[in-house]
Amino acid sequence: MDKAFHHLMRDRGEITVRYDAKTESIWSYTIPKVRPCYSLELVREYRQLQLDIVDYFKFYDMKPKTPVKYFVSASQVPEIYNYGGDLNLFVELIEQRNRGLLYVYAQTCIDIAFMNAVNLQLPITTISLLEGDALGGGFEAAMSHHIIIAEEQCEMGLPEIRFNLFPGMGAYSFLARSVGVRKAEDIIVSGKMYSAEELYNLGVITQVVKKGDGEKAVNSFMKKNNRAFNGMQALQDVRQRYSPIEYNELLDITKIWVDAALRLKSKDLKMMKKLVDAQNKKIINMKYKLRTKQDRRFDALKLEFPFEDSEGNIINQERRDNIDPRILKDT
Repeated sequence: MDKAFHHLMRDRGEITVRYDAKTESIWSYTIPKVRPCYSLELVREYRQLQLDIVDYFKFYDMKPKTPVKYFVSASQVPEIYNYGGDLNLFVELIEQRNRGLLYVYAQTCIDIAFMNAVNLQLPITTISLLEGDALGGGFEAAMSHHIIIAEEQCEMGLPEIRFNLFPGMGAYSFLARSVGVRKAEDIIVSGKMYSAEELYNLGVITQVVKKGDGEKAVNSFMKKNNRAFNGMQALQDVRQRYSPIEYNELLDITKIWVDAALRLKSKDLKMMKKLVDAQNKKIINMKYKLRTKQDRRFDALKLEFPFEDSEGNIINQERRDNIDPRILKDT
């Protein structure tokens, strides 16, 4: 593994990353500090990870020394992929009439969704692995990937209509292309939860597997896909040509979302807060699976300070014990 590639594996606040040489894949896992939603810190980190991968390919003129064919997104939180947008943040920004930061958040989400949808504009395939439920923006994020593999117990849905809003970071665009406009609007307006099997039958997700078999299924897909990787890459290009995901489409829709969010009334914001409370009650076990070197490094039972990380930095203390650094600033 070359030095430039090590930079991709560096420590991040709410994401850990690992590389699987057998499948030539980068795996990213969300490790939320407070609640499994897309905080501003998390979306910024995820966006930076995408940019780092693109930069790595460009650094080696699209022929990286450490080969990468797949980019997989998963979660460390048991039974939860992601609960979507940071509703606490939304309420705060709406009450403050802070359109600037609300738009910055939404645009960053669109940047992420678009790049996932076009496979980072690289000769790779993006994959989302759902081992738990995905709500709102979490469902949108999963749908933005080229391949979606979900375990059978997972449920997905778009609850935004409950607080008089709509999912504005890609849901309409992704659903309309897979199930048609009318069914996409039915799913959005219903606000209901769908099982993985239901969404598979509708053509929204790629594969449903038994509980606990998600990671195995992703590895199997990658190994099988490698046998005809060139042809599959060409097919991805054909899909984008036939039914392209356009960045400006996503951006225009998210601008509509920002305007709609700022029109919400106090009763709508109260409903958002209730949903947050309901989510918080479900989060009892926040013990994450140890699936990356970064995770194992911070296993308190095994770690001794100081130690040297993969980039030669000396780490003197458990940095995750620090005060939560998510101080929101307009950019």
